[in-house]
Amino acid sequence: MKAINKAYKFRFYPSKVAQTKLDTTFRLCRELWNAALDERRSAYEQWRKFNTGTEIIGVVGIEGVLRDNPSPKPKINYYTQANQLAEIKEIYPEFKQVHSQVLQDVLKRLDKAFDNFFRRVKAGETPGYPRFKGKNRFNSVTFPQGGWSLSNDKLSLSKIGTVKVKLHREVLGKVKTVTLKKDGNQWYVIFSVETEIEIPAFHEGGVVGIDLGIEHFANLSNGEQVDNPRFFRKAQKHLAKAQRKWDKVKQLKKGNPLRQKPGKVVTRAHRKVRNCRADFAHKLSKTLVETYRLIAVENLVIKALAAGMLAKSVNDAGWGQFLQMLNFKAENAGSRVVVVDPRYTSQTCPECGIVRKKELSERWHSCECGCEMHRDRAAALVIFSRGLATVRNQPLEAPAI
Repeated sequence: MKAINKAYKFRFYPSKVAQTKLDTTFRLCRELWNAALDERRSAYEQWRKFNTGTEIIGVVGIEGVLRDNPSPKPKINYYTQANQLAEIKEIYPEFKQVHSQVLQDVLKRLDKAFDNFFRRVKAGETPGYPRFKGKNRFNSVTFPQGGWSLSNDKLSLSKIGTVKVKLHREVLGKVKTVTLKKDGNQWYVIFSVETEIEIPAFHEGGVVGIDLGIEHFANLSNGEQVDNPRFFRKAQKHLAKAQRKWDKVKQLKKGNPLRQKPGKVVTRAHRKVRNCRADFAHKLSKTLVETYRLIAVENLVIKALAAGMLAKSVNDAGWGQFLQMLNFKAENAGSRVVVVDPRYTSQTCPECGIVRKKELSERWHSCECGCEMHRDRAAALVIFSRGLATVRNQPLEAPAI
């Protein structure tokens, strides 16, 4: 048995009264996030200015004293801010409309955002300082422990009420958190559960290497090709038209009903593209793990590829989402995904192993040894060979070849 974390996502349909309470909850949580972020930023700015001797509320000639007696760095974290929630509720009674653990979770999320910020700074990565949240940038709240109950298709939420949930499958395992998410005009509930599964034995399927590409989404070492659906590019004209209409009405005063419809059209169009891409990745990954017991793929740095000249095509393909689903499904299907070194897979001959540089526009592999085939299939065969070599070096962990 193996303990895993799993998420179940369902749509729910709040009444007008419940939707009003949900909107209030989201607004207050967003205000709390922004206020807590401002407190942290202001405290640090005050400390920095004080210790550099600049802009110290009219005090002159204090620089030398500050260098000799620097003030300690402010210690503002989740605990110091969470201890202020009772006082905040006394000063601003409307925060009593939100479950206490939901407010605490907002502060935990902010604390985690700062932890990740400092981790990236230390690692030399792009830091990404936590941002203030606008109205459309805060779209989820979480009940981390209690405050909810589920009975059949009825979900009761503290301070909000009872809403109808479309439970299209059974929730298996111990529910750890319940997250409410708003996507345009649609509402979702996500149950994060902890459960145990029985690790299945490796099935009797074949072995395959997969080369992910732009021309075809996936090229298999057995010669099969999976067409690239290009969901974003197919919807691009519709998206551009909807975005132009949305840009025109943005100039109108906030609250004007004419602003709302174009924005909803844009949101709905992007949601359809996301859903189509996720559906494609789910179905393809399921087919592969049920067909093959060993799947070799490249260890791609997708973030770097998505920043190059093929950024739109790479993002539209959704390789990262597909690989994530492939790995997860393989654990539960008696299959295994092997990650191999991606260097020179498209430059190496699968038969003789000679490396010859090819331009990206060169789509046919032709070698002096007589090997002739499509460039992407040759890369898939190289990935296939490297995958076999990997599992043969790990005989205790690998399925029988």
